[in-house]
Amino acid sequence: MKISSTALNGWQIASIRLTSAGLIFLPLAVIHLFKIPKNKLLPVAVSGILGNLLPAFLFAIAIDKKVDSSLAGILNSLTPLLVILLGVLFFRTKISAPKITGVLIGFTGLLILSLSKGGITMNNFWFAFLILLATFCYALNVHLVSHYLKGIDPLKMATVSLGFMMLPALFFIWQQGVFGIATEKDNYWPIGAAMLLGIAGSAIATVFFYALIKRAGGLFASLVTYGIPVVAILWGIWDKENITGIQLGCLGLILGGVYLANRS
Repeated sequence: MKISSTALNGWQIASIRLTSAGLIFLPLAVIHLFKIPKNKLLPVAVSGILGNLLPAFLFAIAIDKKVDSSLAGILNSLTPLLVILLGVLFFRTKISAPKITGVLIGFTGLLILSLSKGGITMNNFWFAFLILLATFCYALNVHLVSHYLKGIDPLKMATVSLGFMMLPALFFIWQQGVFGIATEKDNYWPIGAAMLLGIAGSAIATVFFYALIKRAGGLFASLVTYGIPVVAILWGIWDKENITGIQLGCLGLILGGVYLANRS
């Protein structure tokens, strides 16, 4: 998204991302559409909205407005906490004390990691709220899939939901004038980055995420958000950034929290 934002706005980034993901799955989406029970098509479409459409636009707009990566990471990590909160309040989910403790420990590690780089300011408050809203969508989608789409094959669910999302994405492709921008040579790399994000970050990742929810449950699936700072540190090493002891200590807290939350 950061690479794409050098030439594209948030609406353009998200629309290219979703269109690319939908096109990759379009042949399978047409086939699988008729294999999903008719009474499940609406929940599948809603899952696409909550799990891909809204978060894609919310994150892209926030990143386009220069919300820091560390802040985006800390807000995205709220997903497991929101999964627990929504489960207790609306889905009568019983979650053990060790799981809650594990999530809180992991969140503490992310909190320290993020505060070491800065936090929410008056200048980015509303755009940070967009990321928070996206995490709420993720958490609600976890419960939707866990409670109402258990019997649906993850590949079928991912292909059809992203196929549905391609329709509004194509509208924004047209409305935002992406076709005109695509003819300019300097925009090839930013557009390519958005397309790669759609293929890897939306299409492939959505299949894995639905499969994880089906096999391991919603809370465990939502804990993948704790892997984001781990990946960020690895990219930092690759880019020869200064990795501090505080960052590594926070990484230990995060992994410890994930272990505790998922221990049998």
